[in-house]
Amino acid sequence: MTRLIYNISNLAGVQDPALPLRGRQMAELPSLHHAWLLLEDGIIAGFGSMDDDSMPRGMAGSDAAGAMILPAWCDSHTHLVFAASREEEFVDKIKGLSYAEIAAKGGGILNSARKLNEMSEDQLFNLAWKRLEEIQSMGTSAVEIKSGYGLTVEGELKMLRVIRKLKNRSSMIIRSTFLGAHTYPPQYKQDHESYLRLIEEEMLPVIAAEKLADFIDVFCEEGFFSAEETERICRAGMKYGLRPKIHANQLNLSGGVQAGVKLNAISVDHLETMDDETIGLLASSPTIGTLLPTAAFFLRMPFQPARAIIDAGAAVALASDFNPGSSPSGNMNLVVSMACIGMRMLPEEALNAATINGAFAMDVAAETGSIAIGKKAFLNVCPAGISTAYIPYAFGCQQLKPLNIQMKD
Repeated sequence: MTRLIYNISNLAGVQDPALPLRGRQMAELPSLHHAWLLLEDGIIAGFGSMDDDSMPRGMAGSDAAGAMILPAWCDSHTHLVFAASREEEFVDKIKGLSYAEIAAKGGGILNSARKLNEMSEDQLFNLAWKRLEEIQSMGTSAVEIKSGYGLTVEGELKMLRVIRKLKNRSSMIIRSTFLGAHTYPPQYKQDHESYLRLIEEEMLPVIAAEKLADFIDVFCEEGFFSAEETERICRAGMKYGLRPKIHANQLNLSGGVQAGVKLNAISVDHLETMDDETIGLLASSPTIGTLLPTAAFFLRMPFQPARAIIDAGAAVALASDFNPGSSPSGNMNLVVSMACIGMRMLPEEALNAATINGAFAMDVAAETGSIAIGKKAFLNVCPAGISTAYIPYAFGCQQLKPLNIQMKD
């Protein structure tokens, strides 16, 4: 089906970079004003300015009436598949308990793991499907989803099979990440070697055989997995073609960034705790720094030093970290607002980080993340009179809506 849209006030994000935007590039959001856009079977087939007489003639079209169109959100870090919320831990946080203290008393990741292992695959899928529909309605078209709440062979495989089922049913672009190294199960707290071997010898071979994951991730942090353990697990996954994405430097200077750069990880994510040396290392590498401001907000931690990271010349993406413990929201509109308000990112930087750089951070930039011929028409629409700066400015409102919401039968 061919669809022509005309009278677009601003067609924002018209670009097709070969590499993630970095440093000063991130402040540039190429746009066409008074534009038209041609879609064929859900693919961008053409666009241009209505002022240069290039618009196709002789076909019916839709009048955008001065609306703005921009790429849909690409959320490159989520834990969307989980069994239950954890609002009781939210109350513990209000009472003053730290993330580490909650984990030490059996909360946190282990709490989610217990609940997930008690739930059937079908139940888990139904819950995840509702969350997927929710984030799609808020303008997200591409999403990465991690395992990591199983922590057993059966539990991790169950999560990854749910993600595969989501991929098969949804029209969204979905990428899957194996995060068996999310934390050590209680029985392995004093026997790290046995759990590492369980990942290497029992989980990874099945994941590879069933093609259940695109990436491998490790929570590199004090009290969780060391930099050396992180490298070992990532290299084991790399043997099966899984590219690393690393939870790095959330609570401490954990060595996660160094490990990620060494391994040529596609991204290192969190980065609340950074110093000049680590920022410089990241900026000198092709690895993307994925920032998760809603997680810092929810945990009442200092926001990630986005300004210093971008000014150093690094590539930065934004993601929601949607999970039940530290960021129970997949609202990328709020993520973009927090990036500007809490991390002093310019609106153009935040929009690029949440679209094209987010697409690069899950290796789908050839399909989505910007407006370019041949890419999927995953687009958001803002009403007439809305500027790009107004999107993060009006943090309590959702100014945009998906151009189309279509889920497969």
